[in-house]
Order: sequence, then C-alpha cells, then structure tokens
Amino acid sequence: MCPWAWGSEPVFRRLRAALDGRVRWRRAYAILFDHDDDPPPDPAAETAWYARYVEEITAHTLAPRAVRLSRVAASSWPSSLVAGAAELQGAAVAERVLRRLRESVFVLGEPADTLARALAAARGVPGLDPVRLESDAASAAVLERVRADRAEARRPVPEVLSVQDASPHPGAARTTLDGGSRYALPTLLFRSPAGYRAVPGRRPFAAYAAAVDALCPGLLSDLAPLPPDEALEHHRSLTGPEAELLAEGGRAPSHAVRVDTGNGPLWLHPQEAAVHPTTTPWAATGL
Repeated sequence: MCPWAWGSEPVFRRLRAALDGRVRWRRAYAILFDHDDDPPPDPAAETAWYARYVEEITAHTLAPRAVRLSRVAASSWPSSLVAGAAELQGAAVAERVLRRLRESVFVLGEPADTLARALAAARGVPGLDPVRLESDAASAAVLERVRADRAEARRPVPEVLSVQDASPHPGAARTTLDGGSRYALPTLLFRSPAGYRAVPGRRPFAAYAAAVDALCPGLLSDLAPLPPDEALEHHRSLTGPEAELLAEGGRAPSHAVRVDTGNGPLWLHPQEAAVHPTTTPWAATGL
C-alpha cells in the first residue's frame, strides 16, 4: 500500500528479471497501516490529504494513481495475509495477486483493507484456487509469517537509520509509535556469504546493480527489453513507466486494454481485463 513502493515496481520488475534463477527473492510485509494506528478524527479530510500526498509522489514516479481515492486504508493486515497466502500457490500466482492488491489502491482507489476486499481483488487470477486462498489467508501459519515480517521490518540494519541522498525519497528508517524504528518502504536488503547491502527508498536501477555487484560480481545479467506484446504477455499489466523500462522502444502493447487513471494509463492483457477489478461489473459490489 506504499505509493513509493508502487512507483518503484518498474525498476523492481527489471531487477527480478535480470536476476531470475540466480537469487532467492523474498518479500517482507512491513504493515504500513497497523491495527493500533489511531483512527482519523475526520476521515474525509484525512482521505483528501492522503490523495494529495499520493499525487505528489506519483509526480516523481510517474506511476498511475486513482482518479478518486475512496478512503485511506484502515489496515495493511488483510492484503498482507492474502499476499502471503498466495505465495503458497506458486510464484506466478503470487505475483499476480500482489499486483492486483496494489492496483486496488492505486488504480481503482479502493484499498483492499478487509479480508473480503482483498479476496475480491484477487478474483480471476489465472491458476488461483480461491477456496484455498481464503483458507490459507485465515490460517495460523500465514498469520505467524506476516507477524514475523512485521517484526523484521522493525529491526532495521544500522546503515538505514540515517541516510543522505539526493533522492526525493532517500529511505531513512521511520520512527514508530513506540519509539523504535522500521524500514522505510521500499527497502531492499541484499545478502550473500560476502555480507549484505541495504538500498533504501526510491533508487535508480544502477543503485541496485551496484549492490549486487559488490556482493556477487558478474551475477547480474544484461537484459534486453521485450517486444511490447511479449512484455504484456509476461506481466499481464503494465504501467507507462514499466513499458518505458521493459518494452522495446517504450511502446505500449498493440493489443492491450487501456485503463485511464489520474496519472497516465495502465495497460492490461485482454484476458486480464476480462476479470480485472477496474474493468468488470463486480468491482463496484465485490469490493
């Protein structure tokens, strides 16, 4: 649910592809909106403020944003539990479920902040077993995993406690309500037998490539952009910045379904558009 993390997805998609089969990629769900956060005294004013905040961030990242945000998310827990549960059904399913959860906030403007909304956002993902997803999302094992992620996010490495960088989001660790710290979102932590490197905040691809090369020289492969339609076939949805980074010539896919947002288009594979929350009639009631 972090707009900076959403805006970093083009670079992260490129990075995952350039490291495919060479590393283990693990996500930790840090819980941006927690159970014990105080409810806003004026929800409408809070939503208006947060919508402006997201608009300012997307002016930097060029990522899509919802034309209208219905509310600030009440909790990150439901979407984190559903995303964690989806990982039990394989990487391809997990990627698409997580993408849907992000798009529910930043394209549809309806945060998946209840279990029902999070499950509805994942509906129709190819290969997904929705009955198993609901069961796993309510399981003790997935709850414990997300609790462990949350705790890990609140034990940041010393290097991110103070960060000096020209980025609009340098990524210094955030102070929590109890006086502790948590990683800024997003933060990538690269580990190898040679040590670790932390890369916090919004960074260019070169910053991540340098961290990888410092730990494992030569591990990162050169990655040629895919033809636009192949990029869409692989990813199923592409933002404008993702097309720029991942598709030849930065061109939009020729057979994509265009979804207009408050900050540029989202391109959907036709099969994805047939079941996507932004384009299907059940979106209004199913969420």
